[in-house]
Amino acid sequence: MKIALIGANGQLGSDLSKKLDKDTTSILNYPDFDITKPESMGKDLHEINPAVVINTASFNRVDECEKHPQQAIDVNASAVRTLSKVCSDLGAILVHFSTDYVFDGRISKPYTEKDTPNPLNVYGQTKLDGEQFVRGLLHRYFLIRTCGLFGEAGCWGKGTNFVDAMVRASEENRPIRVVNNQTVTPTSTAELAVRVLELIQTLEFGLFHMTNTGQCTWFEFAQTIFELLGQDVDLIPVDSNEYGAAAVRPSYSVLDNRKARSVGLTPFSHWTKALEDYMVAKGYLT
Repeated sequence: MKIALIGANGQLGSDLSKKLDKDTTSILNYPDFDITKPESMGKDLHEINPAVVINTASFNRVDECEKHPQQAIDVNASAVRTLSKVCSDLGAILVHFSTDYVFDGRISKPYTEKDTPNPLNVYGQTKLDGEQFVRGLLHRYFLIRTCGLFGEAGCWGKGTNFVDAMVRASEENRPIRVVNNQTVTPTSTAELAVRVLELIQTLEFGLFHMTNTGQCTWFEFAQTIFELLGQDVDLIPVDSNEYGAAAVRPSYSVLDNRKARSVGLTPFSHWTKALEDYMVAKGYLT
């Protein structure tokens, strides 16, 4: 089965590429492959003629999306519309990734696939727009919402992820301020990649929530990182308003993997176990 993997040099794309057959997978990375250029994107994909297209490309710098909304629209929405049309023409299955930030956080139980989105920021809105293009233009797709990704490759465009940022901050011997009123589920891209490839084999198309299990605030996430490291740092909990980010985040965006369970996917581990595995893989723990 021929697969085109868009964004293989990112956190999730990197872990997916490790699991895919190199002989049947076409690796498509920016800037050689630019999803915001419809003509060249369509030409390249028609030449490959894949059975499955996996798109991990996204403008996911949440605060930058507020400052550059058109760029967010171009990457997260307009390009996804074009990609969906190309996949429709090819008869290819599209695997596309979205975010917990499509929700407003006004409930206190994990969101299921049936809950109504209501984004609070430009990033969430443009990702939701992308979702709607996928669902409106294709019948054979896997649309996957996830949350709080961390992976060995680091986040393309950001250069790091939350875990790595905390480890680096601890080496600077300074107070570390972390938001304590936003509850999420940190998710390992290594584990997510395995489950995504398992999902593709089911041919159970549609919208899926896919994260590790459990939940925590970003402050609690940081606490756990430092506990695993055995480090005593000056960690300060702050309110998101005090932190002063450009984009409003939902106060609660935990996802329920209800549909993944219903199709029999291997259960995800708890986020603390996934974190420990990651830190061993990175060499932070032995």
